[in-house]
Amino acid sequence: MKKIFFLLLAIAPLLIYSQSKKIYYDAEYQEVDEENYPGATLLIGNVKMTHDGAVLTCKKALFYQKENFFKALEDVTIKQGDTITQTSDYVDYDANSKQALSWGNVVLKDPSMTLTSDTLQFDRLNQKLFYKSYATIKDQTNTLKSKNGNYYLETKKFTATTRVTVVNPEHNLTSNHLDYYTDSGLTYLYGPSTITNTKNANKIYCERGFYNTKTDVSYFVKNAKLYLKERTVEGDSLYYDKNKGFASATNNIKVIDTVKNFVTKGNYAEIYELKDSLFIVKKAVAISIVDKDSTFIHGDTLLVTGKPEKRIVRIYPGVKIFKSDLQGKCDSIHTNQQNGLTRMFDSPVLWSDGNQITGDTIHLQSNVETEQLDSLKVLNNSFIVSKDSLADDNYNQIKGRNMFGKFIKNKLKTLLVKGNAESVYFNRNDNGELETVTKEVSSNIEFTLLEGQIESIKYLKASEGTTFPPSKLPEEVRILKGFIWREKEQPKTKEAIFIDDVDIKSTQSTKKLDSKPVILLKEN
Repeated sequence: MKKIFFLLLAIAPLLIYSQSKKIYYDAEYQEVDEENYPGATLLIGNVKMTHDGAVLTCKKALFYQKENFFKALEDVTIKQGDTITQTSDYVDYDANSKQALSWGNVVLKDPSMTLTSDTLQFDRLNQKLFYKSYATIKDQTNTLKSKNGNYYLETKKFTATTRVTVVNPEHNLTSNHLDYYTDSGLTYLYGPSTITNTKNANKIYCERGFYNTKTDVSYFVKNAKLYLKERTVEGDSLYYDKNKGFASATNNIKVIDTVKNFVTKGNYAEIYELKDSLFIVKKAVAISIVDKDSTFIHGDTLLVTGKPEKRIVRIYPGVKIFKSDLQGKCDSIHTNQQNGLTRMFDSPVLWSDGNQITGDTIHLQSNVETEQLDSLKVLNNSFIVSKDSLADDNYNQIKGRNMFGKFIKNKLKTLLVKGNAESVYFNRNDNGELETVTKEVSSNIEFTLLEGQIESIKYLKASEGTTFPPSKLPEEVRILKGFIWREKEQPKTKEAIFIDDVDIKSTQSTKKLDSKPVILLKEN
């Protein structure tokens, strides 16, 4: 008796499972035609098939009872519960595996979307739809098309692959692999993808990311690029809110000004599209390219504001400049790209052709059309120094209230010193031998330079000058008051602009030439 009881317990689930797979059907006309339809029952007129919560209706069908297989042939409709309705020309339904293959004008609807395709597989066991020959999915926000795809009914998720597009009135997305949720409009991108704004032609490219099609907020983490009207933004990761016109990028950032030949880099950036502004920190650097010779300007913070024709660039603090023929350093720098004027503030220094130029403020004027250096202004306490080519302790020096220089082909060619002009110059003959040292004092002095060396001197007002033999040069004449040699601060490579300076106050050293004056040397 116990054996019979346990046997009944064992076969009970099988009986329940068998009953759950049973197909119920009805039709106006039924017949068996073994000659034309071997093993099948032919059903004609108002055919209705019910199986495990699904109802299928059609005009004509074949039912293979042995295989538990149903073939619907005309005007087929499948309904699952109150949520899913599908129509097609034909359906093959396997009740054992709960698989339905539909083809011919397939249209499937649920509360969140409508799917159309030529062929569609419906896995009722796992509540999954899939296709391999193109389908179109429409919801309230978007129209999705792809060659291959799966739709998971419970999570409302499409996984679409191969030639994928998601289109709405404002955006066109193309990809080869994405997940799309029809209820929320969220899209997750897993391959090369491009989002194009159909109104202003802005584009986003990435190879992995997230995009909310309803709020136009996106976040990308692989090879992200944002193409705005006047800028291209690249970074390891990129956040973009289209409605606010705001983007932020992190690590290995590159912002290209597509109107000006101007590039900015750093490791964190914020772009305010509607305000035409850009903010970069963490190894921020601005790069201008002229005649294949780039100028690199680095500072803690880089701020670019204004439209291209009126763009202002501010960099602060701790500014360093490198160009093959010009280097510089200051606390802050301000460039007006409209008029080509660059102003350097707070202990500015420039190095050009072996000359060190200092003053309270330095102005560099560029030609707006050629973008080459045109002129120079050094305002208040101006000083220019160059080391004597053959003696480390000798420095050619010019100082005055203000200096005005002229560049030709990016080389400092003339220099006018106005107000309290003084100079010390070490004169050598053609053999390089030091012959005399000249000390001059005048209101205004004009110098002509060749390859960074003084070629001629013109005194515009009466001057007082003395020439000394080297052996009789007084030490107080050798160095002008206010002299500081800052060579150790000079960035001699583009990589050097990122090297932090050691606190100068803690490393200042003094150098005396046996008597006054005292020379302060700033070190890195």
